[in-house]
Amino acid sequence: MLNEILHDRYLIQQQLGKKTGRRRTLLARDLQTQSLVVIKLLLFSSDFEWDDLKLFEREAQILQTLSHPAIPRYLNYFELEETYGKGFALVQTYIEAPSLEAQLKAGRTFTEVEVRQLATALLDILIYLHGQQPPVIHRDIKPSNILLTDRSGNSVGQVYLVDFGSVQTLAAKEGGTITVVGTYGYMPQEQFGGRTVPASDLYSLGATLIYVVTGMHPAELPQQDFRLQFETNLSPEFTDWLQWMTEPRLEERLKSAQEASKALSQKVQRHTHKLQVKRGNSNHPSRIATPVHSRISITETTKVLDIRIPLSNLYFFTTVVAVVFITRTFISLYVSLWLLSDSFPIMGHDLLGIIAFCLIMTMGLYAVLPQVAGQLRLQLDHQKLFISYELLGLMVQIRAIPLANITRLDYVGYSSRKGSKGRNIYNPPMLIIYTSGASEYTIKSHLNFSVPELEWLAQKLGQRLKLPVNWHQLLED
Repeated sequence: MLNEILHDRYLIQQQLGKKTGRRRTLLARDLQTQSLVVIKLLLFSSDFEWDDLKLFEREAQILQTLSHPAIPRYLNYFELEETYGKGFALVQTYIEAPSLEAQLKAGRTFTEVEVRQLATALLDILIYLHGQQPPVIHRDIKPSNILLTDRSGNSVGQVYLVDFGSVQTLAAKEGGTITVVGTYGYMPQEQFGGRTVPASDLYSLGATLIYVVTGMHPAELPQQDFRLQFETNLSPEFTDWLQWMTEPRLEERLKSAQEASKALSQKVQRHTHKLQVKRGNSNHPSRIATPVHSRISITETTKVLDIRIPLSNLYFFTTVVAVVFITRTFISLYVSLWLLSDSFPIMGHDLLGIIAFCLIMTMGLYAVLPQVAGQLRLQLDHQKLFISYELLGLMVQIRAIPLANITRLDYVGYSSRKGSKGRNIYNPPMLIIYTSGASEYTIKSHLNFSVPELEWLAQKLGQRLKLPVNWHQLLED
């Protein structure tokens, strides 16, 4: 395809890369602007997969929304003519700089100061990406996708992040299947399972920096409990920060690019950070036993966690007692009035009694039915948390939350606040599920839903979501 013209505009200069027979990256000259551009091609072939097209189109769509000096800029998108084979082409700005991997292979070395500068520059890019609505996750940060100009003075050089072919937004997973992409060694555990969050990019960045300082790809390094084991001449606090970035468990890893940047600049160490996080939280046992005689039903497989929580039957008992008492009183009164009358016509008082009886029975059924056969149901698969109410075998779904959108689990013990008359009003313990976008869903302990059961439920959800549960103490206004 060299020296050929695509789309009557782009003169092909050379091939920059070729992943498969259907994916190529070309350097071309825009004959309208005379500037160099990068063209990514996706060609239809015998091994074509629809997931490739989905990722290709997503890259084009997301690049159109981004505007950052360290990220390639979207220029054009078009369908290829049959002359060059059927497929699609994405045109973006060309950044004239070698990759970080190429420079390392050429023998370039980095001081700790330069690695810190590199980390800060990449974190600034991630702060921008993760700050989009919805957050944009790169999913394939590695040395070959980082471009770096030559150092100048005290600067490590200008840093760029390229190749958004694996990019995903948190909203992209809704209503569709999950495509697992990334590069082995630079992918965290949750990404292998199809779950990607902003902290997944932090792991990839940390693994990239470890490659910079060790000269070894993460896949080549020894591991202990899935943690990368490496030796460097770096300062202890920077080594600690790299280990923090590459923690295999999400709950142990830095949570955001802002938090990672702050920890890096202020030289915050993990043990200090953990002490700050635990303030205001009660120390809770790491493992909670299954409550005795619990009415909560939990079915767990590798694919699904199904939790069924019966609604309180105490409401059913009190409602039945009330309905029986009122109905008995009404029947007694009605029979007495009938015995005192000379005939059995439906008089005014009879009609009023019938209406009252119907209203009472209707209210009774309305109160009773949800408690007789009602239950709250939580179902987690690999993609979403479904929250539903079931009544007499019928299920009504009230929420469907993508797992990637769940950011935090808080267990809040008994809390109190001052009422309008100065009295303390106590709120029962609750489990709060926080999601991105500042929304939340709260599960409160009911009269037939004990505190130990709620704590057990919190632990189960935390284990399944791989999120820590924040155990808050008694809160008072």
